[in-house]
Amino acid sequence: MNLDLRYTEEQEALRDSVRAMLTDHAPWARVLKVAESPEPDDADLWRLLSVETGLAALAVPEHLGGAGATVAETAVVLEELGRAVAPVPYLGTTVAAQLLVHLGESDLLRELAGGEPMALALPFDVGPAAPVLSADAGARSAVSRSRAGSSPVAGPRPPGVEVSTAADGSPLLNGTVSSVADALRARVLLVPAGGALFAIDADAAGLRRTPVVSLDETRPLCDLAMWNAPGRLLAAGDRAAAAFDAALVAGAALLASEQLGLAQWCLDTTVEHLKTRYQFGRPVGSFQALKHRLADLWVELVQARAVARHAAAAVAVGDPDARLAAALAQAHCGPVAVRAAEECVQMHGGIGFTWEHPAHLYLKRAKSAAVAYGTAAHHRAALATLADLAPA
Repeated sequence: MNLDLRYTEEQEALRDSVRAMLTDHAPWARVLKVAESPEPDDADLWRLLSVETGLAALAVPEHLGGAGATVAETAVVLEELGRAVAPVPYLGTTVAAQLLVHLGESDLLRELAGGEPMALALPFDVGPAAPVLSADAGARSAVSRSRAGSSPVAGPRPPGVEVSTAADGSPLLNGTVSSVADALRARVLLVPAGGALFAIDADAAGLRRTPVVSLDETRPLCDLAMWNAPGRLLAAGDRAAAAFDAALVAGAALLASEQLGLAQWCLDTTVEHLKTRYQFGRPVGSFQALKHRLADLWVELVQARAVARHAAAAVAVGDPDARLAAALAQAHCGPVAVRAAEECVQMHGGIGFTWEHPAHLYLKRAKSAAVAYGTAAHHRAALATLADLAPA
């Protein structure tokens, strides 16, 4: 399928609008202040993104209160949020939205469109032990093997979460899920368990969220613990497996756009610094060794933009190769973002290592995001299988 990777006029206008908004409401000094506070994220910025502008529900159908846009538009927003390392639960909520759209969950989608953050109860640092883009992806290994229409208690159970049945026949969830991102403020948690998908209200009896130390203060993590927590069955069997897989593929593609925006900020900021920083009577940027390093980074960034745009476009139109495109984007964009952040810190010299400069926020976000939805090494292995370069 031929995909147009260029930004449309509407997407460029969306980018300009979001960038202007973040310039006013999420300068790096405010981001740092939020990161130092006990709050999990910037509640005012989230209200602006979700309630006042509706950007959190771009991919939600219009008749449910959303904008009826696609993943391609959501990716543009995430690119700008990456540039600002904005401390909001946007990524987790949009991944949850993709799962709900796939299931056609009207009530939950209306809540999401109304500004309620949601999260998929999945460890953020999913790695090779639980690949996210293969047929046995993490919790999908459980939901894909259960029979369609079977009881939520039947079938294999994913590690950490089990399903039992209350006296009235309603499902109860028991177990833990560690290092979940964007879940501290989420009003609804989507939990894969017992061969099915469940929704749990954040204030449900038997559910506890415990903050844990995160490398990235702008994206805090928490552990979920459930003791007979009442859940509502969303889907089971193949239907649950397909929705879960679609959400994770979209998540990998969307994260690549966030990483792209982060890397672009690091390159732009470093170039501007080297133009104004003088050493030995010359701009530091005139030194050939630094020029070569920045030129190499620019080439990698151009490639990252191509694969990130391709992944977003493929998911948006339902391209059969969307899984491959998402794996390619994550295999490339994660390492590029880390390298860009590292170069930003190093080329800023002493100031780049200080708390008062925003470079450390970008390095921490890049490093933490590099293991989310699968590491680059995992995605390269997935690519080999998807492209028939290795035995399945």
